[in-house]
Amino acid sequence: MAKPITICAGIDTGKRKLDVALDGSAETLQVENTADGHKALLEWLRRHQVKRVGIEASGGYEQAVVAELRRARMIVVVFQPAQVRAYAEFRGQRAKNDTIDAALIAACTAAVKKIHPAPDARLQPFAEHLTMIDQIGEDVAQLKNRLETCRNARIRAIWQEDVARLAQRKSAELKALVAAIRQHPDLAARLALIHSVSGAGLPTAVGILVRMPEIGTLTREQAAALAGLAPYDDDSGDRVGVRHIDGGRPRLRRALYTAALPASLRWNPQLIALYDRLIAAGKGHKRALIACARKLLIFINTVVARGTPWQDKPPPAAAAVGRSTA
Repeated sequence: MAKPITICAGIDTGKRKLDVALDGSAETLQVENTADGHKALLEWLRRHQVKRVGIEASGGYEQAVVAELRRARMIVVVFQPAQVRAYAEFRGQRAKNDTIDAALIAACTAAVKKIHPAPDARLQPFAEHLTMIDQIGEDVAQLKNRLETCRNARIRAIWQEDVARLAQRKSAELKALVAAIRQHPDLAARLALIHSVSGAGLPTAVGILVRMPEIGTLTREQAAALAGLAPYDDDSGDRVGVRHIDGGRPRLRRALYTAALPASLRWNPQLIALYDRLIAAGKGHKRALIACARKLLIFINTVVARGTPWQDKPPPAAAAVGRSTA
């Protein structure tokens, strides 16, 4: 019996236009990146019996068409630009225009072996809201840097007013985001589990919930890799390089690293012990903090997987069993 063929399409996304190509075919299409254009795209894909569509992330311009395709129950693979560039280098392809890029994305889509389930559509607006909150924090940090070098009293007063205003806005927006998340009982329960881990403050818990929807379904190695906290070997022949972290989701990694400092110095007894042990072994402060951030994420992943809140100490019943079997 012949193996069924999955027809794949690739979409190169622009602000105004979508260029579409079929893998293994010379047929192409260009439509407007609008609701009417998305409708025409769907009709064209169905006419060609396309089952899987690949699209390159493009600063958010791809989000509307991705949502429309997924509503139509199509399998959509969203590629990062670095993935598409690497595939082009692998194929030795140097030519580049919108039509060529669409064909390249179609070939890349056909080459994918594992299709991950589509993310929870409810999280997309939360992710945009959280990014805005992060950006407010970045603006505050920039203003504080200006204050460090500013000697003019009047200008300093203006910067200080802006810092206070933005800090208030950031706090209000975080409260609004948490309230919106808690409108969904399942997301509220998951947020509570994440927040139960000592050292995972509410901003960190929200960041993990929104930026790592896979939490609780991953192995510890997968969780660390997705967050960009997994240490990778750098060896070649007789040379043994220093292990280093790479890749992952930058905003998620930054949130975990920021949380690791107070967690490993004050809030989480297990992380405090880990940090002290690493420092005593000669590891630097930054390497120890990265290890603590990774361990914090592993704790959270385990708590969500088990569905039971974090406990710094084993429950009395478990402790009694331990003493009786000792």
